Amino acid sequence: MEVLVLLGVLFLALIIFIPLIEKSNLRVSDETSSKLSRFIWPLIMIMLIVQLVMLAF
Repeated sequence: MEVLVLLGVLFLALIIFIPLIEKSNLRVSDETSSKLSRFIWPLIMIMLIVQLVMLAF
């Protein structure tokens, strides 16, 4: 039952947030996205290492 409630809330959030995001005209420039993409792989690697340490202990 909890799974159905969770799925219902997520579905309603999508119905509400997608039109709001489309109306806001929020655009990310190429320069901004390239700056952010520099940090993605190191953060993923750190996350994987932390997960491996947590799994080991």
